[in-house]
Amino acid sequence: MVYTLASMTFEEVAALPRARTVVALPVGATEAHGPHLPLETDVIIASAMAREAAPGLAALGFETLILPPVAYTAAAFASEFAGTFSIDAEVVTATVLSIARSATRQGFRALVLANAHLDPAHIGSLHVAVKAAEAEGLLPVIYPDVTRKPWALRLSDEFKSGACHAGQYESSVVMAERPAWVRESLRVALEDNPSSLSVAIRAGKASFTEAGGARAYFGFPNRASAAEGRETAEILGKIASDSVKMALGL
Repeated sequence: MVYTLASMTFEEVAALPRARTVVALPVGATEAHGPHLPLETDVIIASAMAREAAPGLAALGFETLILPPVAYTAAAFASEFAGTFSIDAEVVTATVLSIARSATRQGFRALVLANAHLDPAHIGSLHVAVKAAEAEGLLPVIYPDVTRKPWALRLSDEFKSGACHAGQYESSVVMAERPAWVRESLRVALEDNPSSLSVAIRAGKASFTEAGGARAYFGFPNRASAAEGRETAEILGKIASDSVKMALGL
């Protein structure tokens, strides 16, 4: 079963079989996602990933407890755009590590990070948190980094190309999860932008504009669909549950 911490009372949480409960933490950013998607896009995708992890975790014998999302993080690439709120990577590491300590004290089995934000500084902050949690002897903190194998291989061709910020991949999930928040008339009129963020990062670029995204989007948003978004959310959820299975040796 899936539980949402924000809607529960402390007594209801205390009654959970905590040794058989995996805590899922959605992690995103508040940043520009083209002219057509909301600033909360990454949080929406991460929350869908956490929710869709529940069937796979149930098959492993676990309950799923979804925490309120982390909605602020390092977002330097988008910091030139209005509405982007970027914080220091060290703060993100400290936040995740503190949450892991709390989850450990409460006796939960593991903490899985459902992350949808791909800024390199942010990704690095999560890996540091995972290593720090292990060094402290906390509960397993599991981070399936979708930018790396084997997880990246499960996602769309656009995602794998690196031209995927606010493009077909992300637009599709938001269309499925929050259709009223998509500026549809703008989305369908956007031109393709095949510029690859991953290539730009390797070349030393430091912002969306430098990478070729003058309107804070990359990829093919006009090709997005809610049907693809639902499928993507399920894939992301399976990645999360499979990462738990792998990490716990089940």
